[in-house]
Amino acid sequence: MKVIVCGAGQVGFSIARYLAQEDNDVTVVDSSTQLTRKIADTLDIKTVNGFASHPDILEQAGAADADMLIAVTQSDEVNMIACQVGHSLFNITTKIARVRQQGYLEAKWANLFSRDHMPIDVIISPEREVASAIARRLRMPGAFDLISLVGDLVKLAGVRLNSDCPVLNTPLRQLTQLFPDLNVRIVGIVRDATPVAPLGDEQLMPGDEVYFVCDHEHLDRAMAAFGHEEREARRIVVFGGGNIGQFLTQQIEAENPSVNIKIIEKDKTRAEIAARNLKRSVVLLGDVLDSDILEEANVASAEAVVSVTNDDETNILAALLAKRKGSARAITLVNSEAYAPLTPDLGIDVVVSPRHITVSTILQHVRRGRIHSVHALRDGFGELIEAEALETSPLVGQPLGESDLPDGVLVGAVVHEGEVIIPRASTVIHTGDRVVLLAPADAVRQVEKMFAVQLEFF
Repeated sequence: MKVIVCGAGQVGFSIARYLAQEDNDVTVVDSSTQLTRKIADTLDIKTVNGFASHPDILEQAGAADADMLIAVTQSDEVNMIACQVGHSLFNITTKIARVRQQGYLEAKWANLFSRDHMPIDVIISPEREVASAIARRLRMPGAFDLISLVGDLVKLAGVRLNSDCPVLNTPLRQLTQLFPDLNVRIVGIVRDATPVAPLGDEQLMPGDEVYFVCDHEHLDRAMAAFGHEEREARRIVVFGGGNIGQFLTQQIEAENPSVNIKIIEKDKTRAEIAARNLKRSVVLLGDVLDSDILEEANVASAEAVVSVTNDDETNILAALLAKRKGSARAITLVNSEAYAPLTPDLGIDVVVSPRHITVSTILQHVRRGRIHSVHALRDGFGELIEAEALETSPLVGQPLGESDLPDGVLVGAVVHEGEVIIPRASTVIHTGDRVVLLAPADAVRQVEKMFAVQLEFF
């Protein structure tokens, strides 16, 4: 597949890397010579310098025979015009644009992006995606990651194991004996920032970050088995009243009317806008690093604080101050990858990366075959994929233990006629089943082929 990625920032770099690893023909366009040189040196792919909205620049990038254009520059307008030019002049089939300015996304202007006006196939709003991701983590406080799959029948959760976890030092193969009626399977372990294969003899250690897949009805019991029985937060303080803070609060207000929320925002205009847009939440004008304003917000009794200002350092420091004052849990937005490995040791419970969330959202629309959702869990770890098994799939009709799965691919769950099955070697996949699996980066292309529609892919 030939893909043009417009924008060589963090998101563009990540998408280009994912696609290049799978032998796609990728070209990156950016007006910054420094960024394009970095990508060319690191990924060994074609780059073009210039504005992605200019027809001659897209022509140099190979738009005439491109299958997809992904526009993730820092400018919404450049992203939108690049998609328009790609459609009108080069007839590019699939066009994806990141749009941050919420004024473009209001429901009353929805017709703007129709095929007859500005034909963009997929609009990505990072602020809305991040707010939804944080809301999911608030619903399950013990998890640092929580993903719904197969119409909410299957859950993937990421949990950090504490020293009091009841299954520490237990071989993974014994977990089934300890919890025979618990529909759960571990699909990934991260230890000291290094992926560990979840083989039968592997034992769980304090500090491990464990990803598991389970039946949605068993999620609470599975969390308890891994030492997490925290209750859903009812008193929340949000640091930052921008788009993310407002979207998050509006979502919580709609879903949980009993939750008490306070927002701290230092910009007066933004605080006034937030106060107008929210129904029950209290908006406080002040600096999130000011001890007096934190006391006024009563962070000491907050069951969760959420740091979503536009500054990483402020987010981290405010979260640490709140924890020191007594807040039970801290969720922090961090854009820089340099800070992410430090946060667990500092006492921050959950780190949310807009880059990871945006990349995962885009990858869902890049994957081919009968793949319904894709989630990039973390850099270099692989992708969680939900796919539909077709009659022509090599997985159908034989026990999984005899299937020719690519190395490193783990099947976490199979949904057959509405029933969630945690697979074993004897499990047989049938036509129409939904399969949830974790695939390392170098195996994703093979997984795509296994679920492809056309017979010639096999």
